[in-house]
Amino acid sequence: MRNSLIKGDTEMECTEKKGICSSCQHASTCSADEQRRHQEELMKERLQLIRHRIMVMSGKGGVGKSTVTANLANLLAEEGYKVGVLDADIHGPNIPTMLGVEGRTMGMSPEGIEPLELPNGLKVVSLGFLIKDKDTPVIWRGPLKMGVLRQFLSEVNWGNLDFLFVDLPPGTGDEPLSIVQLIHHLDGAIVVTTPQHVALLDSRKSVNFCHKVNVKVVGIVENMSGLICPHCGEEIDLFKKGGGEKASVELGEPFLGRVPIDPALVEAGDRGVPFVTRFAKSPAAKALKEIGERLLQFVGEK
Repeated sequence: MRNSLIKGDTEMECTEKKGICSSCQHASTCSADEQRRHQEELMKERLQLIRHRIMVMSGKGGVGKSTVTANLANLLAEEGYKVGVLDADIHGPNIPTMLGVEGRTMGMSPEGIEPLELPNGLKVVSLGFLIKDKDTPVIWRGPLKMGVLRQFLSEVNWGNLDFLFVDLPPGTGDEPLSIVQLIHHLDGAIVVTTPQHVALLDSRKSVNFCHKVNVKVVGIVENMSGLICPHCGEEIDLFKKGGGEKASVELGEPFLGRVPIDPALVEAGDRGVPFVTRFAKSPAAKALKEIGERLLQFVGEK
């Protein structure tokens, strides 16, 4: 099974090839149980080199979870931390676009699959790098998705990292549960929401999911919280305001901050530009930096 994703095999071949052990690389008579054991050992070795493991999740789609992930990762990388991003959104991998590496492919080395590396040292892994046609849907059941996430954690040469951000799809289904099962010692989860009632209902489910699986909640981020009119300078509560903070109080979890809507933030994401450093003086960038500071405090870095 070693490197079968890079070679472009079909989804079933990725998970069901016989006679090749994913960790020892030898055509052999390894049983399925032996292959799994070898892969678990390799994954444990990889994860021991990662100091902090943070998953970023949301109760529903369209709240800017990947935007928060990409900007926090860029922010910490620019501050000198060794950072990686695992795009665990199998069906909608947007991280390559937001980090400006869409259309590129991951390489190989004797150490395994090599993540893409940005100029600031940020390492990125996504299924988006392995899909030739970006319009092709990924039609996989749960076991296949868990299999590819296991490969990303065991066969990717992450190296020594200070932070690994896992960008999850919305909801509390296969991918979040798989990550919790595969990464046994997660530092915590950042829950991203928008202020309106419908989004808050779903974000509560994400918090309760963390409680049930014994993962600490780093805090709640209220994204799209207000819009500064570019013409008059007045603030408009486009999606209301304060709902995320209220939910954090009711749920007894930290509130990390509000990020206002900024057209430049949207444009930067589409172009793969690091907004938090390119537009450092904007209110949205300042809010993201404050969230980054609170994350560092949470993991004991400051």
